[in-house]
Amino acid sequence: MKNAPWFTRFASRVARLAGHPATFGVAAGLMVVWAAIGPFAGFSDVWQLTVNTGTTIVTFLMVFLIQNTQNRDSAALQIKIDELIRATEVARNVLLDLEEHSEDEIGEIRKEYRRLAAEARGERERDRKHQRENRMET
Repeated sequence: MKNAPWFTRFASRVARLAGHPATFGVAAGLMVVWAAIGPFAGFSDVWQLTVNTGTTIVTFLMVFLIQNTQNRDSAALQIKIDELIRATEVARNVLLDLEEHSEDEIGEIRKEYRRLAAEARGERERDRKHQRENRMET
């Protein structure tokens, strides 16, 4: 990622740091400090506005940073899956751009895979039943 644009590097680093347990601890600690200051600040409007403004700004900015990272990760994962489909001889290459299909088309393909899964479960149950019968005969 050394040659990635600065925003990509920045967004990835912030997203990693935001998900770290220590970051949660720091945020929780700040909330405890803020709450502890409340009685000394008279639970004033400024006291409340401070945390509201701070959390709103952080949340607003984090949405964009995390979405950038998520978009990039999803695209990379999609490419990896496409490569596996392409490289597997028995796979259907029509599934390579599935994310570009309409909801109805995806729904039809989903129905087909559910049918295939049900058939596979039926075959597995028949195999188990056959194995049990064979064990009973011996």
